[in-house]
Amino acid sequence: MQSNETTANNEETLEKSPTGIQGFDEITFGGLPKGRPSIIIGGPGSGKTLFGMEFLVNGVKYGEPGVFIAFEETEKDLEKNTASLGFHVKQLVEQNKLLIDHIRIEKSEIEETGEYDLEGLFIRLGSAIDEVGAKRIVLDTIESLFSGLSNEAVLRAELRRLFGWLKERGMTALITAERGTDTMTRYGLEEYVSDCVIMLDHRVNGQISTRRLRVVKYRGSMHGTNEYPFIIDNKGFQLMPITSAALDYMAPRERYSTGIPELDEMLSGKGFLKGSTIMVSGSPGTGKTSIACAFANQVCKSNERCMYFAMEESPHQIMRNMASIGIDLEPCIKNGSLQIHATRPTLYGLETHLSIIQRAIDEFNPNVIIIDPISNLISAGLEGDVKAMLTRMIDYLKTKQITTLFTSLKPMEAGGESAAQISSWIDTWISLTNKEVNEDVITRLRVIKSRGMSHSKKLKELKLSEKGINIR
Repeated sequence: MQSNETTANNEETLEKSPTGIQGFDEITFGGLPKGRPSIIIGGPGSGKTLFGMEFLVNGVKYGEPGVFIAFEETEKDLEKNTASLGFHVKQLVEQNKLLIDHIRIEKSEIEETGEYDLEGLFIRLGSAIDEVGAKRIVLDTIESLFSGLSNEAVLRAELRRLFGWLKERGMTALITAERGTDTMTRYGLEEYVSDCVIMLDHRVNGQISTRRLRVVKYRGSMHGTNEYPFIIDNKGFQLMPITSAALDYMAPRERYSTGIPELDEMLSGKGFLKGSTIMVSGSPGTGKTSIACAFANQVCKSNERCMYFAMEESPHQIMRNMASIGIDLEPCIKNGSLQIHATRPTLYGLETHLSIIQRAIDEFNPNVIIIDPISNLISAGLEGDVKAMLTRMIDYLKTKQITTLFTSLKPMEAGGESAAQISSWIDTWISLTNKEVNEDVITRLRVIKSRGMSHSKKLKELKLSEKGINIR
C-alpha cells in the first residue's frame, strides 16, 4: 500500500521500530516494520552496510539491543569502517548491547543435497540473539550466505525459511542484498518475501555524484514513494527534508527591519515578515550582497542569530567589502550571532549542499539564513534538480519558521525570474537593475511583490557609499 509523501497521518495499525536515521523515519511514518523482515538493496558502495549498522546503533537508544551477522567483513573491519561516522560500535559490544558475529562462508564447503538447510545458521543466530537479548538483527549480505547454491528450488525454499524464522522470533530484521541484472535482487525472490523493500542508488551525472533512496514497498503501511537524496557524512545517514505539501506551517505577523530605513518604508514601514522567504535578484554589481549583509547586520543587532552561506566570496572578503560601505560585520561574528559558511557550488552535489545547510542550521539554530547567490547552485546540477532541491529547502525553512533571504544573479538583459526560477515560492521579491543615464550607470530598485503586506511599487534609485546604502 502506497501513498504520496503529502500524507501525514499517524499510523496505529502497524507497530514500527524507529531507525533514528534522519529523514527515513519521516518518509516511512515511523521506521521499519517491528518484528518483520525488511531488505535493503543496492550496488557496491551504496551504503547498505552503514545503513544497517546505524539501524542497530540507534536501536540501543530505543532500548533494543541488536545483532549484526556479517558474512564478508570481520568485527574489527566493521568497527574501523563505522568509527568515522561516530558509531561507538566497540563500546556497545563491550556493554553487551550489540553483538557482531562474522560467519565465514566458503563455496567449496557447501554441499548441495536435497537435505541442505540452514539449521546450523538458525542455532547460531538464536544463540547470538539470546546472548544480548536482541530485538533487532542485520544480515549482511544475503548473496554471501547463499553463494554456494545453484539449485533454484533449494535456494528459494531456504530463503523463505530464513525470512519465516526471523518473523517467528519477532525480530525486526534488515537484510542487505545486491542489485540484480534483470530483477530487483540477484535471486529475484527476496523482495517478495520482505515486508519492506528499500532501494539505494549511487549515480554520477555530469561528473557530480548523487545518492538516492526509495522505499519500493512497505506492506501494510503508507510511505513516501519518491526518490530521496541522501548523504553519508561523519554523522551517518541523512535523507533530505521532506516536502510538506500539507502547507500547515505557521505564518508569524512580526517583522524584521531590513537594516535600510528607506527599504523598510517601501515595505509598509516595517520590513520583512518573520518566517518569510525573500529574494533579491539583479545583474552583477547591483548591490545584492550589500542588501543581504545590511539585513544580516540588523538581525544580529537585534540579538538574534543569522547564518550566511556564501557561494562566491570568502568570509574575509565579504567583511572587507561591507566595511567599505559602513557595514561592520566583525562584531557580529565575534559575539557569535553571525556565522559565515563559504563553499564553492561545484564542490559537492546538490544533496550535499542541502545537507550541509541543514546540518549547520540544526547545530546553530539561526533565526535568519542568507544564501548568496542561490543561482550559483545551478552549476551543481540540472535546473530541474535545483528547483526540486530548493523546494525542499524552502519548505524545511518555513516549517522551522526561519526567515530566508536568497540573492540571485539574473542575465544582464533579462527582466524575468532567477536562474533557478523559484519566484513562485518567494514571499518578497526585490529586483535590482542597472540603467545607463548620461554616460553614468544608476541602479534601480523595485519591490516586485511582497505577500502579506502593502508595499511600494515605485522604482527607486539605490546608491552605495562609504556612508552606507541609500534609496531614494
